[in-house]
Amino acid sequence: MSNCRKCGQCSKHVKCVKPGKCDHCEQKKQPEKIVKNCEGCICNQLRRLQTQTEVDVFLSGGQVLEDVVFVSLNRKNCCAFFNDPTTEPGSTLIVDCQQIQAIRIEAD
Repeated sequence: MSNCRKCGQCSKHVKCVKPGKCDHCEQKKQPEKIVKNCEGCICNQLRRLQTQTEVDVFLSGGQVLEDVVFVSLNRKNCCAFFNDPTTEPGSTLIVDCQQIQAIRIEAD
């Protein structure tokens, strides 16, 4: 195995992804391409959830966001966007979908 021109230590890393560039150096340079984004049950549900759906959001810390309206999910950074028309009209809540324990989809 050849040494990485950047760190000189390919033998300590997984393997070279390109001649002269080790996997470790490539991850530092482009972490968004290596990291698996937005995994988990809730993130998967939000990908499929219709926008403007009213939900209750149960956060991992125990807090509950009641009667919020789902706006969108950014698949690259896992930010889920919700509006809160009752408590704070015009405001936007931004939550990491990986920090949501559960959602309740409100009945019409």
